[in-house]
Amino acid sequence: MNAPASTPFRMRDVLPFVIMCVGMFMALLDIQIVASSLQDIGGGLSASRDQIGWVQTAYLIAEIITIPLSGWLTRVFSTRWLFTISAAGFTITSLLCALAWNIESMIAFRVLQGFLGASMIPTVFTSSFHYFQGPRRVYSAAVIGTIASIAPTLGPVIGGWITDALDWRWIFYINLVPGAAVAISVPFLVKIDKPDLSLLKQADYLGIALMAVFLGSLQYVLEEGARWNWFDDETITIFAVIAAVTGVLFVIRCLRFAHPVVDLRAFGNRNFLLGCILSFITGVGIFATVYLTPLFLGYVRGYSAWQVGIAVASTGAASLIGTVFYIVLARKFDTRWLMMFGLALFGVGLWSFTFITHDWSSSELFWPQVLRGFPQVFAVAPAVNLGLGSLSPDRLKYASGLFNMMRNLGGAIGIAICGTILNDRTNLHFLRLAEHLDSGNVAMQEMLQQTGARFAGLNGGDAAHGQAVALKRLWSLTFREAQVLSFADAFWVIAICFAVGALLVPFLRKVAAPATPNPDAH
Repeated sequence: MNAPASTPFRMRDVLPFVIMCVGMFMALLDIQIVASSLQDIGGGLSASRDQIGWVQTAYLIAEIITIPLSGWLTRVFSTRWLFTISAAGFTITSLLCALAWNIESMIAFRVLQGFLGASMIPTVFTSSFHYFQGPRRVYSAAVIGTIASIAPTLGPVIGGWITDALDWRWIFYINLVPGAAVAISVPFLVKIDKPDLSLLKQADYLGIALMAVFLGSLQYVLEEGARWNWFDDETITIFAVIAAVTGVLFVIRCLRFAHPVVDLRAFGNRNFLLGCILSFITGVGIFATVYLTPLFLGYVRGYSAWQVGIAVASTGAASLIGTVFYIVLARKFDTRWLMMFGLALFGVGLWSFTFITHDWSSSELFWPQVLRGFPQVFAVAPAVNLGLGSLSPDRLKYASGLFNMMRNLGGAIGIAICGTILNDRTNLHFLRLAEHLDSGNVAMQEMLQQTGARFAGLNGGDAAHGQAVALKRLWSLTFREAQVLSFADAFWVIAICFAVGALLVPFLRKVAAPATPNPDAH
């Protein structure tokens, strides 16, 4: 029979889950923790602007390759030892990143950090179904949803504060104590399943290789495409072709091989398929807004890393408040309708960003950020139970990697699309604004005359100099407004994605809680 909701949580269930959540939080946090510190890292390692972007890209590529493999790795090594290896490896590579002596060593260590730490993310999702049964899954899903949405948001905030207060190397040093604590605690606390090393003999190594090349190439194209104008660049084109070919071969291999490392057949389950689509959409929203907001504040408003962190902090605070409301409401209402509410309100929050102007600061950003922060757990948590909870336990581990990969892939594609929108629409808006800057524009003429006269006087009466300064000022103002309009366009596109997501929710089937909790099941 179901465990009553009033029964106290057992420490043997709660403590291992909490410890594992710490590891998951660190792995997710490190995706974005370097975002606001890239310039400082580049200066410290004497790296060029093109090289420094790889500090983030290398980690993302490694992580997105490993996450789908986590289900198979869990069955091979067991949850206990895979998580231990992952936490220990993540901690050691964090130390190596902090000690990096040049940009090449940093990129290599970030690749290792992403590979080794990635398994902690999907393993927590599957472990929650072991530790929490029936109504209690509301709590575990809320915790996981909050971590998945808040960690990327807090990354630039924490990274910016540490870099300003201490040094950029400390954004890696802070992983050492909690990482070591997780690596030491997990072997003693986590007892879910047993390793099966015989799976190494029948593994589909060709499938693993195809998947690694496919996802690695795809992530590279998404991360670097906008910066190099997509297919105008030969390298981007080559990697896009490689991703397309290996992607097709990987799908064929998974469907034909007897023991594939990734269970693509799980997409035949309607709830899982829709759950992955909705996870993809929330990934677009969470990661793309974390990308857009600091970019706007940095380039348009000229904020420092710490000022950006303070300005976006309201999102994290609203997410925590939303978690409390979700836990209360999820015990009384169908989580499908809570998810629809979350996606819709997230979309409204993004729509409110479309009214953005060049003088928006923390006060103007407050309510739009609250509107997108508060419903994040409503959008993420139900997908865990509705999508993964509809699968049988033997398929859960393999499917969890796919589910988590979809969120990260959504983030990568969302950022790539937003980068392209900012590039293309800025140019378009600039040309449209320039069409109105003619001799008939009285306000423009007055601005040019006043600015020219002021700077001509400062330069000993040189009218030509004053006119040149005035024209440069006009160009800067026009470009700034074009940038702001392109940010509004990007937020519009993401808002539409969430509107589509909200409309998909009614097609999810309600998932009943297990009738008999079996906490000792393998």
